[in-house]
This record gives sequence, C-alpha cells and structure tokens, in this order.
Amino acid sequence: MAYKITDACISCGACVSECPTNCISEGDPIYVIKAEDCIDCEACAGVCPVNACEPA
Repeated sequence: MAYKITDACISCGACVSECPTNCISEGDPIYVIKAEDCIDCEACAGVCPVNACEPA
C-alpha cells in the first residue's frame, strides 16, 4: 500500500531526502507522493514532524 501526504503537511521537505525511490515532489500547496513508485517503506512517515505521511 502506498503512502500519501495529508493536508497536515507544512511543506518542510524533510520527507523528500528520505525517500529511497524519489517519489515525493513539491506540489501546490503541499508535497505529494507518486503512488505507483512508492514502495511502502515508511521512511517519509518516520521523519515527518507533523505526521502528515500515512498509508493511502
């Protein structure tokens, strides 16, 4: 199951550098995860300061 970024995102970018598949990009107004490239590793969830990354 892929992860998604919720509206709680504060656009800090902490998740981007942690993603091993580079499937997180800056959206408008929050970051987004390209679900088809997400490997469900939970790396983004581990570094998000506001818990905005969660299973889709």
